[in-house]
Amino acid sequence: MVRISGPEALHIGQAVTGRALRPRRATFATFTDIAGESVDEGISLYFPAPGSFTGEHVVELQGHGGPVVMHLLLDAVLGRGARMARPGEFTERAFHNGRLDLAQAEAVADLISSASAAAARGALRSLRGDFSEAVNALDRLVLELRMFVEAAMDFPEEEVDFLSEGQVGDRLGRIHQAFAQLIGNSQQGILLRDGITVALVGEPNVGKSSLLNALSGEERAIVTDIPGTTRDLVQADLSIDGMPVQVVDTAGLRETKDRVELEGVRRAREQAARADLVLLVVDDRTASAAERCPLLAQLLAAPLELEPRRIVRIRNKADLSGQPTGIVGGDAALPLAGEVRVSAMTGGGMAALRDLIKNRVGFAGEGTTFTARRRHLLALEEGLAALERAEGLLVQGIPGELIAEELRAVHQALGSIVGETSADDLLGEIFASFCIGK
Repeated sequence: MVRISGPEALHIGQAVTGRALRPRRATFATFTDIAGESVDEGISLYFPAPGSFTGEHVVELQGHGGPVVMHLLLDAVLGRGARMARPGEFTERAFHNGRLDLAQAEAVADLISSASAAAARGALRSLRGDFSEAVNALDRLVLELRMFVEAAMDFPEEEVDFLSEGQVGDRLGRIHQAFAQLIGNSQQGILLRDGITVALVGEPNVGKSSLLNALSGEERAIVTDIPGTTRDLVQADLSIDGMPVQVVDTAGLRETKDRVELEGVRRAREQAARADLVLLVVDDRTASAAERCPLLAQLLAAPLELEPRRIVRIRNKADLSGQPTGIVGGDAALPLAGEVRVSAMTGGGMAALRDLIKNRVGFAGEGTTFTARRRHLLALEEGLAALERAEGLLVQGIPGELIAEELRAVHQALGSIVGETSADDLLGEIFASFCIGK
């Protein structure tokens, strides 16, 4: 499909098709180039402004497809005065013309790049305005409080001291609660959109590659009883209750003089440092506390300095040790994020492992969560910080002018999410990440 948007869209569309295009009616036509030669035939659709995706006149030409045919059709359009769209320009025009706010515009890109069905549904909810409405509802509460505080400032001669009678404090408390809830939902939305990276690390022959295959449900990694088989990073993408998860198998950690394996160990440590969660895999038959400490010390050593809460210990090969699979008690000497016994061979304990991964990153499941971005979360945290400053000023009995100024900062932070107060450089960065044609 070739999409044309702008004041000349109808003129160009009718020139290419040689037909009069009626609003929102599919018209079959032969598409011709500027020399009048036929290049394809197909369906044309005309959407008059402002009732189109971009808010401008839009014509869509739907041909048979194929690189050569589509380039001929594109040349036929460009030859009649159109130009190539910049990445994201259609969505950018929709934003500037009031068809979408900025959070909805970002949801278009999120929908296209969704890594799971749940993420796609979450992006669609954001595109429909669920996230924006939550932000706008919070913004209305802030605006009402600003009006109340500024009204108190405008009438200092009134006997009733508006700022000390409790209404401001009560309203600040309700807004604080609403902020906390929206931040929690946004954190879920970020996990739904971005997912997490999980690194499998451990000594050779503890079953890391088998564990990768068991988690992904396919033979992604070579499994042998020869130490050092995995020398490079092997990745698999999966979904846990809708949360995208990239699992990375790494080379076994051991002392070696083999230059290739040594590079694999270096990459394993580097991947562990970058991962959101590290699965420390050990052989359940020999995984005593004393034997686990050296390997754990390697993971926690500089320059990695991993926080223990990012490490989950996996006791693999339960089918050989004969121990029951599932969550096991923690080790007081090694306070990690959790410990689970599994058998990558039989699949025992894998459900518990998936639940543990989900719980350790705080993902509550798909539910009705919308997708969100890290810039949204940063803006919400900035707004909450300003709100907390306003609460502190009220407790100290500071004049209302300073409280009003902090509330203005809250209002501005919320406005940046939906695009009411966004800088031009931010808009350029957002829309440049879109593909051409969106």
